[in-house]
Amino acid sequence: MNFKHICRTWIRKRGLLSGILLQNVSVMACPSICHCIEKNSLMVVQCMSRNLEKIPPDLPRDTVVLVLAANHITHIPNQAFRELHYLQELDLSNNDIETVDMGAFQGVSDSLLVLDLSNNNIQNVPKEAFARLRAKINLSNNPWHCECTLQEVLRELRLDPETVNEVICHTAVQEEYAGKPIIQVLDSGINFCTFHHKTTDVAMFVTMFGWFTMVIAYVIYYVRHNQEDARRHLEYLKSLPSNSQISKDFDTISTVL
Repeated sequence: MNFKHICRTWIRKRGLLSGILLQNVSVMACPSICHCIEKNSLMVVQCMSRNLEKIPPDLPRDTVVLVLAANHITHIPNQAFRELHYLQELDLSNNDIETVDMGAFQGVSDSLLVLDLSNNNIQNVPKEAFARLRAKINLSNNPWHCECTLQEVLRELRLDPETVNEVICHTAVQEEYAGKPIIQVLDSGINFCTFHHKTTDVAMFVTMFGWFTMVIAYVIYYVRHNQEDARRHLEYLKSLPSNSQISKDFDTISTVL
């Protein structure tokens, strides 16, 4: 009985030990295309200039610093880093990023301290993309389209002060601000959201005026069409012989007979 108990205890401990070892292997696994090093007890994953077109899915879970710079990544999908609960620094600079999904940084909003998205092709981002991020963010050298949504996004961000003047309006809802740093434009008192509302109001007015014009044109057409039908009907009635003429012709016929 004691022997069986000892055997069961040994097997249970062995299974637990195997589970711990497997868990450690999965945590420490490094993508073959990247280079992983432990620096000051911190896991640094180096995937720079590896011709990556998307974010590797098998990154070590204990990654603290992740360098994905100088690749050909075009898209940051939802929850791209959701397993990296210790991630503090993320470098995505010098890629071809055009779109950032609204949930791109879900799972790392509490841990992330530095985010570099400079030198990409980002024109706009959804307001939810950087929600609850506390990280210092570099958004410089992107072809930003300055409008209300971007203004609301920047209001909630902690931009890198050293690069803030390099966040330039490549295009803007008001063309005179193209080529200017968006922070300077906003500091001057410009409100893109107010302009957006005015533009919307003008568009609604133009649309309503167009519908009103169509209704008036239809009424005029309807009235004129009815007038034309009435005129033709009147002319037809006039062309018919009158009752007096019919009576006279009847009397003439009676006399002849």
